[in-house]
Amino acid sequence: MRFGFSTAGESHGPGEVTLVHGVPAGLELGAGDVNEDLARRQRGYGRGGRQKIEKDEIEFLGGVRHGYTLGSPIAMLVRNNDYANWEDRMTPDPPEEAPKKVTLPRPGHADLAGMQKYAFDDLRNVLERSSARETTARVAAGGVARKLLNEFGITIHSAVYRIGEAAIEKEQAALLAAKADESDVRCPDPEATDRMKAEIDAARYARDALGGEFVVTAEGCPPGLGSYVDWRDKLDAKLAHAIMSINAIKGVEVGLGFGVGSRRSSEVQDEILLENGELVRSSNRLGGFEGGMTNGEPVVVAAAMKPISTIAQALRTVDLSTYEPARAFRERADSCAVPAAAVVGESMVAVVLAEAFLEKFGADNITDIRAAHDSYRSRLRFTARERRPEPSH
Repeated sequence: MRFGFSTAGESHGPGEVTLVHGVPAGLELGAGDVNEDLARRQRGYGRGGRQKIEKDEIEFLGGVRHGYTLGSPIAMLVRNNDYANWEDRMTPDPPEEAPKKVTLPRPGHADLAGMQKYAFDDLRNVLERSSARETTARVAAGGVARKLLNEFGITIHSAVYRIGEAAIEKEQAALLAAKADESDVRCPDPEATDRMKAEIDAARYARDALGGEFVVTAEGCPPGLGSYVDWRDKLDAKLAHAIMSINAIKGVEVGLGFGVGSRRSSEVQDEILLENGELVRSSNRLGGFEGGMTNGEPVVVAAAMKPISTIAQALRTVDLSTYEPARAFRERADSCAVPAAAVVGESMVAVVLAEAFLEKFGADNITDIRAAHDSYRSRLRFTARERRPEPSH
C-alpha cells in the first residue's frame, strides 16, 4: 500500500486519531519522534487559550513493537483534554437533554457550506471537524514521515516571513529556516520577529486576527522523485495540493512562484554546471523542481494563510434558525495561527516526499530501501564523470 494517512476526530471530541499506512518495516520509531512536532505546533505568539488546556502527546495503538515499525498500519491517538468540559455536547451517545444548536455561521469558515452540503441544522456538526484541531493528527502523521526521511538525509524546516504588514524576504527566510524555532513567531530575523509580535498585539487589541506567509524547505532530496510521465505523478502538484489542504491556506508557490511571470527566461531557469565531476545548479529559482520531479536542489514551497474566521468583534451573518441578520458565532480562537500553520506545512511536505521516496526506492523494509537508495545515489555521483567525452588526440 502506498504511504499515506487518514485522520478522525472532532475538535472537542474524545481525541484525534491518525492512521498511517505504507510505512516500511524496520524503521526505528518512538513516541518522542512524533511528540516533538506536536509540541512545536502548539507554540507561537498569538495562540489562544486552547493550547493551555491541551498537552498533545501520542499513544501508539498499532504498527509499532519494541521501538520499530512492523510494516502494518500505524495507529496513533492524541487525547483531547478539553473533552471533559464538552462531553455533554460532544458525547457519541444520545444526550439526555439536547444541547443548544449553533446557527450563526462564520464568514470564511466551513460552517454554512458544510451545513448546506450535509443537511445539518446544527453548525457544530461542521465546525468540530473543520476546526484546525484536526491538524494535530496531520502533524502526527508528519512525524512518522519525517523520521523516515531523516534516515536518508532529508531534512525539513519552515519559517514565517510575513505576518500582516511585517515581513522579510522569502528567500532569506528559506535560507535561515533551521533557526526559526528560536523565534516566538517562527521568523528567523529578530527585528522582524518584534515587528510581527507588535502586529499581532495590535490585531488582538482591535478584537481581530492576522494571517501571513510561511515557507517550507526540504534539503537532501535526490533528483527524480515524482515523474513527468503522468500529470497525477507530478510531485510539485502533489505538494501544492497538500499545502492547500491545510486550514485557511489560500495560495501556494514553488520557488519563485508568481514571480516567474514578470521575468525573462534567463532570469528564471537554473543553469546546469559541472563541478568536481558532479552536475549542479547555478541557482534554485524553480524551488527544486523541473518537469514535476525533484532536481536535487532544496525543495522550496511557500504558502499564504488568511486570518482565521473566529474573531471577537464577530462579522455579519444570518441566523439560520430565524433568517434574521446577526453576528457570527464566537468561541476561543487564536489571533494569529501562522507559526502553527508553518509546522503543519512541514508535516504535509514530509508526507508527500515520503510517499514519493518509497515509490522510487521500494516500501517493504528499511534494509532493502537503503540498498536501493545508496545504489541510485552512487550511480548519479559517477554518471557525470563516466559520460564526459574523452579528449581528442
